[in-house]
Amino acid sequence: MSTEFSIDLNFRVGGAAGQGVQSIGGILSKTFARGGYHIFTHQDYESRIRGGHSFFHLRLSDKPVYTAPNEVNVLIALDDRTIEIHQDVMVPNSVIICDRQLREVDPEVERIHDIFDVPLMNLAVEAGNKLYVNTVAMGAALGLIEFDFDILTGLITDEFKKKGQTIIDENVKAARSGYEFTQKNYKGTCCYTIKPRTAPKKMVLTSNEAVGLGALFAGCKFVSAYPMTPSTSIWVTMKALAHDDFVFVQTEDELASINMALGAAYGGVRTMTTTSGGGFALMNEGFSLAGATETPIVVALVSRPGPATGLPTRTEQSDLEYVLHAGHGEFPRVIFAPSCQEEAFRLTVKAFNIAEKYHVPVVILQDQHLADSYRSVDPADFSIDEIKIDRGPMAIDEQLKASMDFKTHLVTESGVSPRAFPGTKGIIVATAGDEHDEYGHIIEDAETRNEQLEKRMRKLDALMKEIQEPLIYGPETADISLIGWGSTYGAIREAVDILIEEGIITNMMHATEVFPVHKAVGDFVAKAKRSFVVENNYTGQYANIIRAYTGKLPSGRINKYDGRPFAPENIVEEIKRRMVV
Repeated sequence: MSTEFSIDLNFRVGGAAGQGVQSIGGILSKTFARGGYHIFTHQDYESRIRGGHSFFHLRLSDKPVYTAPNEVNVLIALDDRTIEIHQDVMVPNSVIICDRQLREVDPEVERIHDIFDVPLMNLAVEAGNKLYVNTVAMGAALGLIEFDFDILTGLITDEFKKKGQTIIDENVKAARSGYEFTQKNYKGTCCYTIKPRTAPKKMVLTSNEAVGLGALFAGCKFVSAYPMTPSTSIWVTMKALAHDDFVFVQTEDELASINMALGAAYGGVRTMTTTSGGGFALMNEGFSLAGATETPIVVALVSRPGPATGLPTRTEQSDLEYVLHAGHGEFPRVIFAPSCQEEAFRLTVKAFNIAEKYHVPVVILQDQHLADSYRSVDPADFSIDEIKIDRGPMAIDEQLKASMDFKTHLVTESGVSPRAFPGTKGIIVATAGDEHDEYGHIIEDAETRNEQLEKRMRKLDALMKEIQEPLIYGPETADISLIGWGSTYGAIREAVDILIEEGIITNMMHATEVFPVHKAVGDFVAKAKRSFVVENNYTGQYANIIRAYTGKLPSGRINKYDGRPFAPENIVEEIKRRMVV
C-alpha cells in the first residue's frame, strides 16, 4: 500500500449476523475518532437476520482516508468462517483474535498466522452475560495496540445510556477484561502501539446520514418513502434530528411515496423521497409526472445490484443509465453522485436549490458501499452558516392580479416560469400531466405542444452552467488517466498514489455532478494518453455516457460487478496487467 501514512492500520471483525459485528466496528470507529484519528469503514453483510457471514472493516490512519484496502492487520474472528474467508488478506506481523474454546483453528492457519487465543466466552460470562463476547473482543483489540481504555469507556457509556447503568457497567467490565487479558498474555509478533493524539473533534457518519443532514439543513420539510435497503437510514436520520415542523410518511409502496412527495412539492414544500433501484422502478410514472408538471422534487436513490432483488445488501453502480433515461418522454433532470460524506451533504443542499430554481427532478445517486460506510469528518464542513437557500423565481404582484389568469407554465427564454403555490389569494394555480398550455390547461394542438416541450428542454442550457467541473487529481500530464464517478473516488485516488510511487505516472478525473455532462469531461479524455473508466457495473455506463455526450472514447474500462466495492489494489493490479505488452 501507499507509504503516505505513518499510521495506517486495518481491523476486520467477522462473524454471523446477530453476533454484534456491526456493534464492535461502530464503537471502535468512534473510539479511534475520539482519540484523534481518521477512520474509514466498510460493511459487508448478507440479507438475513441471523447466520451467514458478515464483516466490518475499519481503517485507522493519521491522515484523511476515503477507502478501505483489501488488507488486514488485526482480524477479530467471532466464528470459524471468518478465519477461513479472510486469512488470505492478512499482512505480515498481523494477528487473529479468536477463542479456541469456541472453535478449532486449522494447524496450517496457525503455522502461517499469529493466532491469539482469548477466552471470549468465559470472560463475557464473568462480566455478566455470554452475549458480551463481542464487547470482550473489542477490549482485546484495543489492548493489543495499547490504546487508551478510558476513551472506550466513554463510548460504551454513550452507546448504552438508554439501557441503564447496569448494562453500561457490565459492558465496561467485559471490555476491560478483554483489554487486560491481552496486555498480560499477548506475546506474538504484532508490534503496533497507537496512542491518542491531540486533534480537532470529528464527526463519524455515513454518507446516508450526510444526505439526511443536508436535506434538513436545506429546508426539507416533507419526506415520503417506503423502507428499502440500503436507503432507509436517510429518513431514519432525518426523523431522529428534525424539529416538529418536519413530516415523514411511511407509505404503502413507492408509487404512493413519489406521488405524495409531488403533491407536497406542488404545494410549496421542499420535498424528498428515498428508495433503491427496485423502488425507483415503481416511481417512473411519477418521475415523469414531475417532468411534465415541472414540479421540483429530490429523489435519493441508493443503488444495489440487480436485476430484480439481486443482491439487496451489496453494492453496485448499475442504475446510472437507468436514472438518466427514467420516465417516459423527454424532460430535463439532474444527477448528482457523491464521492464522500462532505460531497453528500453539499450536493444534497445543491439538489434542493437546483430542483426549485429550475423546476426539475434531481436524483442523488449513491450506492450501498458509500451509503453504509462510516468516515470521520470535520464538523466545519457541515456548517449551516455556509448554506444558501435558492427557491428560484417567484411570481411578483403584477403576475398575481386576477384569478384564472396565472400562467403556471409561462413560456420564458430560460424555460423557467415564475412560481406560485396553490392557495395563493386571488389566483388559481393549475397544471396537468397531459400536455398543457401556459395556464396548465390540457391541449392537443401541435403548436402548443412544441412550445411547451421546447420550453422545458431549454432549461438544459442553464443547467449546464450549474454543473461543477470534475475533480482532477495527480500530475497534469500522465501516462495513465483514470476516470470515475461517485463512490469509486477513494479507491481511484489511492490507486493513483500507489501507481505514481511505483513509477507509473497516473492522474484521475472524478465526477460527482454527473449529468448534465460538463465539457471538461470530454476535454480530459481527449487530452489523456490512455484513459480507463473505473466503475462498479458490467457495461461501463459512465463510459457510455461520456461517449454519447462528448463524442470522446476512453481507451478502456475497468469494471467490477460482484457486489463488492473496489479496493485500490484491484485498480493497481488491473492497470499493471493491461500495461504488459
